[in-house]
Amino acid sequence: MKRYYCLLLSVLLFSSCAKDSDSVYEPLPNLQERLMAGGETTVFLTSSNAFSTPAANLSGGKLDFHLDGDFQFETVFVTAPAPVNGGVGPIFNNSSCVSCHPKDGRSAFPTDINSLSGFFLRTSMPGVGNYNAPISVPGFGDQIQNQAIFGFEPEAKFKVDYTPIVETLADGTQVTLQKPNYSLIDTYIPFPQSAQLSPRLASPVFGLGLLEAIPEYYILNNEDINDADGDGISGKANYVYDNVSGEVRLGRFGWKANTASVMEQCAGAYVGDMGVTNPIFPFETGYGQTNGDDGLNDDAEISQALLDEITFYCQTLGVPAPRDLDDDSVIRGSALFEQMECAKCHIPKMISGSFSVAEVANQTFYPYSDMLLHDMGDGLADNRSDFLADGKEWRTKPLWGIGLTKVVNGHTDFLHDGRAKNVTEAILWHGGEAEASKNKFKNLSASEREDLLKFINSL
Repeated sequence: MKRYYCLLLSVLLFSSCAKDSDSVYEPLPNLQERLMAGGETTVFLTSSNAFSTPAANLSGGKLDFHLDGDFQFETVFVTAPAPVNGGVGPIFNNSSCVSCHPKDGRSAFPTDINSLSGFFLRTSMPGVGNYNAPISVPGFGDQIQNQAIFGFEPEAKFKVDYTPIVETLADGTQVTLQKPNYSLIDTYIPFPQSAQLSPRLASPVFGLGLLEAIPEYYILNNEDINDADGDGISGKANYVYDNVSGEVRLGRFGWKANTASVMEQCAGAYVGDMGVTNPIFPFETGYGQTNGDDGLNDDAEISQALLDEITFYCQTLGVPAPRDLDDDSVIRGSALFEQMECAKCHIPKMISGSFSVAEVANQTFYPYSDMLLHDMGDGLADNRSDFLADGKEWRTKPLWGIGLTKVVNGHTDFLHDGRAKNVTEAILWHGGEAEASKNKFKNLSASEREDLLKFINSL
């Protein structure tokens, strides 16, 4: 049963959005109760370092361990052999964590799609493999590497063109969306015509420990696969093979919730994005390929100790606090957020349970996500399955920190491939289960839209 909050006060303030007279309204908690967005990990910075600050409750040796991980996050890998940081490639997408997650935040869509950036393309063949995993493309794996070290050839280069889509709001305002169409050129061998491509843009990394520490039952309590309550929203959990534990577990991370743990997310990024082998993934992405196998069959290029540091770092970055929660416009916007039923998927409140990292355990926090998959319609579909996620389903993206993106990262490129250039465009791309909420947004007055956007940008 999905849980959400409604404002009694909003019946008076927003009669145009009022529900039937027999509806039951529960008071929305005072927004000030949501000030501690990350529980005790919350930090109160509004500068460009807002995503890069250690959790507020870290101290002593654990803070030192976090800072060691910070150093690793900024390490640039170079071609092997090298006295330090050797092992990038032979084929890869980027050469450091921070290059994909600048200031621990959201990567911008690159001006040159083939430059080093936080953008990449996942790929797979139709159908599902073991544990419902995607089927790797012969000769290309499950991610297209568009970079290579000297003496080797990238798998391909990326190409994108756009189809404009005009959305007209109720007051006559027109917004032109740009639908990207991705393809590959200069492939080192022919790319199978039936292979699927799915774009990705790197996300912020703060708050991951809190999300990992949410008890599974708490997430599943919001699942409604068959829409039993008839509200048109049917959140679904993804279950994935976890290479760390060797078990099938609840998916929590990635755009399709296709990764179960922060450690696997980090280990997978090392090998998939940088070509750096590690104890979880000991073979380079190009292993066995004519363009990407250096024949060295070397041991893990980073140690488990280093992987532990980087994992702890990502688990213990502080969550930025929301701002202006006492602003009248923000308060009105929060009421609209509930009335438009945005909060049915972007659930404000979560809790964490017992966890190996004490600083993120047993916290009440506010990510604005249910951690579940939802059908987002044809407009956002990548038509590629990923474990139990089908080609239209995406995980609800947490909204915390979204209003600081411009300050921290210098852009507002949102959604899984950065196609939305601001929050308005992101909302207008919503479809499927979110179609009704999108239409309610389109019917808002200009002042109501301003209130809603001010609330979202306060998070």
